[in-house]
Amino acid sequence: MQFIDQARIAVRAGRGGDGIIAFRREKYVPAGGPAGGDGGNGGNIVLVADTNLQTLLDFKFKRLFLAEDGKRGGPNRSTGSSGKDSLIRVPCGTEVRHLHTGMILGDLTSDGERIVIAFGGRGGLGNAHYLSNRNRAPEKCTEGKEGEEWLIQLELKLLAEVGIIGLPNAGKSSLIRALSSARPKVADYPFTTLVPNLGVVRRPTGDGTVFADIPGLIAGASEGIGLGHEFLRHIQRTKLLIHLVDSGSEDPVKDFSVVEKELKAYGHGLIDRPRILVLNKVELLGENHQKDLVDSLEEVTGKKLTLISVAMKKGLDLLLNKVWGELDYQCL
Repeated sequence: MQFIDQARIAVRAGRGGDGIIAFRREKYVPAGGPAGGDGGNGGNIVLVADTNLQTLLDFKFKRLFLAEDGKRGGPNRSTGSSGKDSLIRVPCGTEVRHLHTGMILGDLTSDGERIVIAFGGRGGLGNAHYLSNRNRAPEKCTEGKEGEEWLIQLELKLLAEVGIIGLPNAGKSSLIRALSSARPKVADYPFTTLVPNLGVVRRPTGDGTVFADIPGLIAGASEGIGLGHEFLRHIQRTKLLIHLVDSGSEDPVKDFSVVEKELKAYGHGLIDRPRILVLNKVELLGENHQKDLVDSLEEVTGKKLTLISVAMKKGLDLLLNKVWGELDYQCL
């Protein structure tokens, strides 16, 4: 399935039905009077969050959404039927913006949550509304109003509590494979991960926590270079970041600085997000080299390192205990 996390759509709510001019003419009702009914209201355009959807792929093929128009009024003061609402299903985590102003219209984060993004037009009034002491036989009615019409920007931001970040080939996909049942592609070349991957990791209590593996960041990612900028939005909702550093790279300290710089440049509070610094692939290091590298990283970052080897399945339980502890602390 193709992963699409941005879409632009046009929406137009239904037009209200027209009111009518009619008079009551019955055999035994000599003073029938005006009886023109009102038109029905136009249908609304409604976005509905749906957990069964994971991408905005559907909007690649359909970009115009219309709601049903209201029906015109009838005789005997009969009101026309209102138009049906048009329900548009989107993945949970979809942020809705007005395309031209950038104003946020809504943020759908839970299953079944709804937001009306275009209201239908009101139905027109029949001549029965214009009856008065001065005008006993009004011949006036009004047309229905047009429904709202907007251009909308949809942005999907994944709902994950923990985001895994780092340079390409740091082991992010391997880590989420080891911790969950997710099966992202793993290979020994950069940018193996082209789209975010989600995996559910079970806590000791049995609850599930969603982890997100984000495509690797490189220098300039916040300016659109590489794949990172496209997907940094997916860690905006995370409560905790796992920052992976590849101990087998030429300069792990520089690798950390690159990601740190990009988080700061991107903004949205990512640089201040709670973070666990993890040194991966420690099986590649000798004991002395490992100690020197750990000391250097802890001195530069001011953080305590967690040492793991995803390939050897070492240190993963310790990492998870730190993750659970941090998440529980944030809930206090």
